[in-house]
Amino acid sequence: MTKLVRAAVLTNYLEVTQYLSFNPRDVLAGVGLNKAQLQAPETRISIDAAVRLLEDSAAATGCQTFGLSMAESRQLSDFGVVSLLLSHQRTLRDALAVVVQYRHLMNNSLAIFIEEAGKMVIIREEVVTEAPMPSRQATELAIGVMFRLCAAVLGSHWHPYSVNFMHQAPDNLQLHRRLFGCTLEFGSEFNGIVCPDASLDMPNPAADPAMARYAQNYLDSLQNNDGASLLFEVRKAVYLLLPMGRATIEQVAQSQGMNVRTLQRRLKDDGCVFNDLINEVRRDLVLRYLDNPGYSLGRIADMLGYSMASSFTRWFITQFGMPPAAWRAAQKQPKAPADS
Repeated sequence: MTKLVRAAVLTNYLEVTQYLSFNPRDVLAGVGLNKAQLQAPETRISIDAAVRLLEDSAAATGCQTFGLSMAESRQLSDFGVVSLLLSHQRTLRDALAVVVQYRHLMNNSLAIFIEEAGKMVIIREEVVTEAPMPSRQATELAIGVMFRLCAAVLGSHWHPYSVNFMHQAPDNLQLHRRLFGCTLEFGSEFNGIVCPDASLDMPNPAADPAMARYAQNYLDSLQNNDGASLLFEVRKAVYLLLPMGRATIEQVAQSQGMNVRTLQRRLKDDGCVFNDLINEVRRDLVLRYLDNPGYSLGRIADMLGYSMASSFTRWFITQFGMPPAAWRAAQKQPKAPADS
Protein backbone atom coordinates (compact mmCIF):
# COMPACT_ATOMS: atom_id res chain seq x y z
CA MET A 1 0.00 0.00 0.00
CA THR A 2 1.30 3.45 -0.92
CA LYS A 3 2.50 5.37 2.15
CA LEU A 4 0.80 8.74 2.52
CA VAL A 5 1.49 11.99 4.38
CA ARG A 6 -0.56 15.13 4.89
CA ALA A 7 -0.09 17.77 2.22
CA ALA A 8 0.80 20.06 5.14
CA VAL A 9 4.36 18.68 4.94
CA LEU A 10 4.66 20.88 1.84
CA THR A 11 3.41 24.02 3.58
CA ASN A 12 5.18 27.07 2.07
CA TYR A 13 6.05 25.19 -1.14
CA LEU A 14 3.97 27.49 -3.34
CA GLU A 15 5.28 30.58 -1.54
CA VAL A 16 8.88 29.53 -2.19
CA THR A 17 8.20 28.90 -5.89
CA GLN A 18 6.54 32.31 -6.11
CA TYR A 19 9.55 33.95 -4.47
CA LEU A 20 11.81 32.22 -7.00
CA SER A 21 9.50 33.31 -9.87
CA PHE A 22 9.05 29.66 -10.80
CA ASN A 23 5.86 28.10 -12.15
CA PRO A 24 5.70 24.64 -10.54
CA ARG A 25 2.92 23.28 -12.76
CA ASP A 26 5.14 20.92 -14.74
CA VAL A 27 7.13 19.53 -11.78
CA LEU A 28 3.90 19.03 -9.84
CA ALA A 29 2.37 17.16 -12.77
CA GLY A 30 5.56 15.12 -13.11
CA VAL A 31 5.03 13.61 -9.66
CA GLY A 32 1.25 13.33 -9.96
CA LEU A 33 0.32 16.36 -7.84
CA ASN A 34 -1.36 19.73 -8.39
CA LYS A 35 -1.68 23.08 -6.63
CA ALA A 36 -5.17 22.34 -5.31
CA GLN A 37 -3.84 19.38 -3.30
CA LEU A 38 -1.12 21.49 -1.68
CA GLN A 39 -3.65 24.15 -0.72
CA ALA A 40 -5.67 21.58 1.29
CA PRO A 41 -3.35 20.69 4.22
CA GLU A 42 -5.28 17.58 5.29
CA THR A 43 -5.15 16.02 1.81
CA ARG A 44 -3.13 12.79 1.83
CA ILE A 45 -0.37 12.55 -0.78
CA SER A 46 2.31 9.98 -1.55
CA ILE A 47 5.47 10.23 0.55
CA ASP A 48 7.59 9.48 -2.51
CA ALA A 49 5.78 12.12 -4.58
CA ALA A 50 6.42 14.77 -1.91
CA VAL A 51 10.14 13.96 -1.65
CA ARG A 52 10.58 13.78 -5.42
CA LEU A 53 8.77 17.11 -5.83
CA LEU A 54 11.31 18.86 -3.61
CA GLU A 55 14.28 17.35 -5.47
CA ASP A 56 12.81 18.14 -8.90
CA SER A 57 11.95 21.69 -7.85
CA ALA A 58 15.48 22.31 -6.55
CA ALA A 59 16.91 21.05 -9.85
CA ALA A 60 14.47 23.07 -11.97
CA THR A 61 15.08 26.33 -10.09
CA GLY A 62 18.80 25.84 -9.49
CA CYS A 63 18.10 26.56 -5.80
CA GLN A 64 20.23 24.17 -3.74
CA THR A 65 18.49 25.28 -0.54
CA PHE A 66 14.90 24.82 -1.73
CA GLY A 67 13.86 22.60 1.18
CA LEU A 68 15.56 24.77 3.78
CA SER A 69 13.87 27.87 2.31
CA MET A 70 10.53 26.21 3.12
CA ALA A 71 11.66 25.52 6.69
CA GLU A 72 12.76 29.09 7.33
CA SER A 73 9.23 30.48 7.50
CA ARG A 74 7.62 27.53 9.30
CA GLN A 75 5.77 28.28 12.52
CA LEU A 76 4.74 25.99 15.37
CA SER A 77 1.14 26.38 14.18
CA ASP A 78 2.09 24.60 10.94
CA PHE A 79 2.10 21.33 12.90
CA GLY A 80 -1.69 21.47 12.71
CA VAL A 81 -3.72 19.94 15.52
CA VAL A 82 -0.53 18.84 17.32
CA SER A 83 0.75 22.42 17.67
CA LEU A 84 -1.34 23.23 20.76
CA LEU A 85 -0.03 20.19 22.61
CA LEU A 86 3.56 20.98 21.58
CA SER A 87 3.40 24.59 22.73
CA HIS A 88 2.29 23.60 26.25
CA GLN A 89 4.81 20.85 26.99
CA ARG A 90 6.83 21.35 30.16
CA THR A 91 10.19 20.69 28.52
CA LEU A 92 11.79 20.11 25.14
CA ARG A 93 12.10 16.42 26.07
CA ASP A 94 8.32 16.26 26.46
CA ALA A 95 7.78 18.12 23.17
CA LEU A 96 10.03 15.69 21.28
CA ALA A 97 8.13 12.77 22.79
CA VAL A 98 4.93 14.31 21.41
CA VAL A 99 6.50 14.59 17.94
CA VAL A 100 7.43 10.90 18.04
CA GLN A 101 4.02 9.81 19.37
CA TYR A 102 1.95 11.80 16.89
CA ARG A 103 4.26 11.80 13.87
CA HIS A 104 1.55 10.07 11.82
CA LEU A 105 -0.50 13.27 12.17
CA MET A 106 2.41 15.39 10.93
CA ASN A 107 4.98 13.65 8.75
CA ASN A 108 4.92 9.87 8.83
CA SER A 109 7.96 9.58 6.56
CA LEU A 110 10.18 10.99 9.30
CA ALA A 111 12.17 8.68 11.57
CA ILE A 112 13.41 10.29 14.80
CA PHE A 113 15.77 8.93 17.44
CA ILE A 114 16.92 10.82 20.55
CA GLU A 115 20.38 9.67 21.65
CA GLU A 116 21.87 10.87 24.92
CA ALA A 117 25.65 10.66 25.01
CA GLY A 118 27.19 12.10 28.15
CA LYS A 119 26.63 15.85 28.18
CA MET A 120 25.35 15.82 24.61
CA VAL A 121 22.07 14.88 23.00
CA ILE A 122 21.78 13.93 19.34
CA ILE A 123 18.39 14.35 17.66
CA ARG A 124 18.77 12.05 14.66
CA GLU A 125 16.37 12.33 11.73
CA GLU A 126 15.90 10.34 8.54
CA VAL A 127 13.38 10.81 5.74
CA VAL A 128 12.31 7.31 4.69
CA THR A 129 10.67 6.72 1.32
CA GLU A 130 9.15 3.60 -0.17
CA ALA A 131 11.49 3.55 -3.18
CA PRO A 132 15.18 4.55 -2.94
CA MET A 133 15.62 8.15 -4.08
CA PRO A 134 17.64 11.27 -3.28
CA SER A 135 16.18 13.16 -0.33
CA ARG A 136 18.57 16.06 0.32
CA GLN A 137 15.84 18.72 0.14
CA ALA A 138 13.38 16.76 2.30
CA THR A 139 16.13 16.13 4.86
CA GLU A 140 17.06 19.81 5.10
CA LEU A 141 13.39 20.72 5.37
CA ALA A 142 12.88 18.19 8.18
CA ILE A 143 15.94 19.29 10.15
CA GLY A 144 15.09 22.96 9.62
CA VAL A 145 11.56 22.40 10.93
CA MET A 146 12.87 20.45 13.94
CA PHE A 147 15.34 23.23 14.70
CA ARG A 148 12.58 25.83 14.62
CA LEU A 149 10.36 23.66 16.83
CA CYS A 150 13.10 23.47 19.46
CA ALA A 151 13.60 27.25 19.23
CA ALA A 152 9.85 27.82 19.64
CA VAL A 153 9.80 25.75 22.85
CA LEU A 154 13.00 27.12 24.40
CA GLY A 155 13.19 30.60 22.89
CA SER A 156 16.47 32.37 23.65
CA HIS A 157 17.64 29.33 25.67
CA TRP A 158 18.01 27.21 22.51
CA HIS A 159 21.77 26.97 21.83
CA PRO A 160 22.64 23.76 19.94
CA TYR A 161 26.23 22.73 19.36
CA SER A 162 25.83 21.77 15.71
CA VAL A 163 23.51 20.84 12.87
CA ASN A 164 24.71 17.80 10.92
CA PHE A 165 24.04 16.64 7.36
CA MET A 166 25.26 13.51 5.63
CA HIS A 167 25.31 15.25 2.25
CA GLN A 168 27.89 17.75 1.06
CA ALA A 169 27.58 21.50 1.58
CA PRO A 170 25.81 23.66 -1.02
CA ASP A 171 27.75 26.31 -2.91
CA ASN A 172 26.29 29.07 -0.73
CA LEU A 173 25.83 28.66 3.03
CA GLN A 174 24.16 32.01 3.69
CA LEU A 175 20.72 30.54 4.44
CA HIS A 176 22.12 27.72 6.60
CA ARG A 177 24.08 30.20 8.70
CA ARG A 178 21.15 32.57 9.07
CA LEU A 179 18.67 29.88 10.08
CA PHE A 180 20.85 27.75 12.35
CA GLY A 181 23.41 30.16 13.77
CA CYS A 182 25.65 27.34 15.02
CA THR A 183 28.35 25.00 13.74
CA LEU A 184 27.41 23.26 10.48
CA GLU A 185 28.75 19.76 9.84
CA PHE A 186 28.43 18.44 6.27
CA GLY A 187 29.56 14.95 5.23
CA SER A 188 28.59 13.84 8.74
CA GLU A 189 27.72 10.27 9.71
CA PHE A 190 24.15 11.27 10.55
CA ASN A 191 21.45 13.83 9.84
CA GLY A 192 20.31 15.76 12.88
CA ILE A 193 21.02 18.25 15.64
CA VAL A 194 23.51 18.07 18.53
CA CYS A 195 22.65 20.05 21.66
CA PRO A 196 23.55 20.16 25.38
CA ASP A 197 21.78 17.55 27.48
CA ALA A 198 20.50 20.33 29.73
CA SER A 199 18.41 21.64 26.81
CA LEU A 200 16.05 18.66 27.01
CA ASP A 201 14.91 19.41 30.55
CA MET A 202 14.93 23.19 30.50
CA PRO A 203 11.43 24.40 31.48
CA ASN A 204 9.14 25.94 28.88
CA PRO A 205 7.85 29.20 30.40
CA ALA A 206 4.75 29.14 28.15
CA ALA A 207 3.63 25.66 29.28
CA ASP A 208 0.08 25.39 30.64
CA PRO A 209 -0.72 21.91 32.05
CA ALA A 210 -4.47 22.43 31.70
CA MET A 211 -4.16 23.32 28.02
CA ALA A 212 -1.80 20.38 27.50
CA ARG A 213 -4.40 17.99 28.95
CA TYR A 214 -7.12 19.49 26.76
CA ALA A 215 -4.96 19.12 23.65
CA GLN A 216 -3.97 15.58 24.63
CA ASN A 217 -7.59 14.51 25.01
CA TYR A 218 -8.49 16.05 21.67
CA LEU A 219 -5.62 14.33 19.86
CA ASP A 220 -6.43 10.99 21.45
CA SER A 221 -9.95 11.30 20.04
CA LEU A 222 -8.39 11.57 16.57
CA GLN A 223 -6.32 8.42 16.92
CA ASN A 224 -7.19 5.88 14.24
CA ASN A 225 -5.53 3.25 12.09
CA ASP A 226 -4.13 5.67 9.52
CA GLY A 227 -0.61 5.29 10.88
CA ALA A 228 2.10 3.53 8.98
CA SER A 229 2.27 -0.26 8.91
CA LEU A 230 4.59 -2.12 11.25
CA LEU A 231 6.85 -2.92 8.29
CA PHE A 232 7.32 0.76 7.54
CA GLU A 233 7.89 1.62 11.21
CA VAL A 234 10.51 -1.12 11.53
CA ARG A 235 12.16 0.06 8.32
CA LYS A 236 12.40 3.60 9.72
CA ALA A 237 13.95 2.26 12.92
CA VAL A 238 16.56 0.35 10.91
CA TYR A 239 17.46 3.51 8.94
CA LEU A 240 18.31 5.24 12.19
CA LEU A 241 19.93 2.38 14.08
CA LEU A 242 22.04 0.76 11.34
CA PRO A 243 24.64 3.58 11.05
CA MET A 244 24.88 3.52 14.85
CA GLY A 245 25.72 -0.19 14.85
CA ARG A 246 22.55 -0.90 16.82
CA ALA A 247 20.16 -2.36 14.23
CA THR A 248 19.76 -5.65 16.04
CA ILE A 249 16.37 -7.29 16.25
CA GLU A 250 16.46 -6.73 20.02
CA GLN A 251 17.01 -2.97 19.64
CA VAL A 252 14.41 -2.61 16.90
CA ALA A 253 11.84 -4.61 18.87
CA GLN A 254 12.46 -2.35 21.87
CA SER A 255 11.95 0.74 19.69
CA GLN A 256 8.52 -0.62 18.74
CA GLY A 257 7.55 -1.41 22.32
CA MET A 258 7.45 -5.19 21.90
CA ASN A 259 9.59 -8.25 22.53
CA VAL A 260 11.60 -10.06 19.85
CA ARG A 261 9.20 -12.99 19.43
CA THR A 262 6.23 -10.68 18.96
CA LEU A 263 8.13 -8.64 16.36
CA GLN A 264 9.18 -11.78 14.49
CA ARG A 265 5.62 -13.11 14.50
CA ARG A 266 4.12 -9.85 13.25
CA LEU A 267 6.73 -9.51 10.51
CA LYS A 268 6.03 -13.10 9.47
CA ASP A 269 2.31 -12.29 9.30
CA ASP A 270 3.24 -9.55 6.82
CA GLY A 271 5.33 -11.99 4.78
CA CYS A 272 8.69 -10.60 5.83
CA VAL A 273 11.69 -11.54 7.95
CA PHE A 274 13.92 -9.12 9.82
CA ASN A 275 17.10 -9.84 7.86
CA ASP A 276 15.33 -8.99 4.60
CA LEU A 277 14.50 -5.55 5.98
CA ILE A 278 18.11 -5.04 7.07
CA ASN A 279 19.31 -5.92 3.58
CA GLU A 280 16.75 -3.63 1.94
CA VAL A 281 17.88 -0.66 4.03
CA ARG A 282 21.55 -1.49 3.43
CA ARG A 283 20.95 -1.42 -0.34
CA ASP A 284 19.38 2.03 -0.08
CA LEU A 285 21.94 3.51 2.32
CA VAL A 286 24.99 2.19 0.48
CA LEU A 287 24.03 4.06 -2.70
CA ARG A 288 23.55 7.26 -0.70
CA TYR A 289 26.93 6.81 0.96
CA LEU A 290 28.78 5.99 -2.27
CA ASP A 291 27.36 9.12 -3.83
CA ASN A 292 29.15 11.16 -1.15
CA PRO A 293 32.82 11.58 -2.19
CA GLY A 294 33.73 12.40 1.40
CA TYR A 295 33.02 8.84 2.54
CA SER A 296 35.83 6.30 2.16
CA LEU A 297 34.89 2.69 1.44
CA GLY A 298 36.15 1.71 4.88
CA ARG A 299 33.93 4.29 6.52
CA ILE A 300 30.93 3.12 4.48
CA ALA A 301 31.56 -0.49 5.46
CA ASP A 302 31.63 0.50 9.12
CA MET A 303 28.42 2.56 8.85
CA LEU A 304 26.66 -0.43 7.28
CA GLY A 305 27.68 -2.71 10.12
CA TYR A 306 30.65 -4.53 8.54
CA SER A 307 33.74 -4.80 10.73
CA MET A 308 35.81 -5.98 7.73
CA ALA A 309 35.95 -4.17 4.38
CA SER A 310 36.24 -7.52 2.57
CA SER A 311 32.88 -8.65 3.96
CA PHE A 312 31.31 -5.40 2.77
CA THR A 313 32.81 -5.85 -0.69
CA ARG A 314 31.50 -9.42 -1.00
CA TRP A 315 28.01 -8.30 0.04
CA PHE A 316 28.07 -5.42 -2.44
CA ILE A 317 29.09 -7.69 -5.33
CA THR A 318 26.22 -10.08 -4.59
CA GLN A 319 23.79 -7.15 -4.57
CA PHE A 320 25.04 -5.04 -7.47
CA GLY A 321 27.27 -7.29 -9.56
CA MET A 322 30.51 -5.32 -9.12
CA PRO A 323 32.82 -4.10 -6.33
CA PRO A 324 31.85 -0.80 -4.66
CA ALA A 325 34.95 0.98 -5.98
CA ALA A 326 34.00 0.03 -9.54
CA TRP A 327 30.41 1.17 -8.99
CA ARG A 328 31.57 4.53 -7.65
CA ALA A 329 33.97 5.01 -10.57
CA ALA A 330 31.23 4.14 -13.07
CA GLN A 331 28.95 6.84 -11.64
CA LYS A 332 31.62 9.46 -12.35
CA GLN A 333 31.76 8.60 -16.04
CA PRO A 334 29.83 10.97 -18.34
CA LYS A 335 26.69 9.43 -19.76
CA ALA A 336 26.85 8.63 -23.48
CA PRO A 337 24.42 10.75 -25.52
CA ALA A 338 21.30 8.95 -26.69
CA ASP A 339 21.09 8.10 -30.40
CA SER A 340 19.03 10.66 -32.28
